[in-house]
Amino acid sequence: MAGSIIIADDESNITDVCRRYLEREGYEVRIAHNGAAALELWEERRADLLVLDLMMPRMDGWQVCEAVRQASDVPIIMLTARGEEPDRLLGLTMGADDYVTKPFSPRELV
Repeated sequence: MAGSIIIADDESNITDVCRRYLEREGYEVRIAHNGAAALELWEERRADLLVLDLMMPRMDGWQVCEAVRQASDVPIIMLTARGEEPDRLLGLTMGADDYVTKPFSPRELV
């Protein structure tokens, strides 16, 4: 197994595509469709990487990133439609390690 990844995005089509590509590369992938569920998954069993959408129900990606950063330096990739420079800079300043904007290539994410 290459490692474990939590993908948090409220769009099932995004999580399904990402899961297929990442599992094909040997990663164990767990899915959350809102920020609160992503944080619960993280607290249950830490992953080697988090992929976070910013605009999710119950808790946004910014909040998840902030909560995780208080406890860990696990790599975080923001995967979002918010591609403006201020958003990218805020994401990186908050602790994201990379910022990928939608639409994106699943191969780029891998």
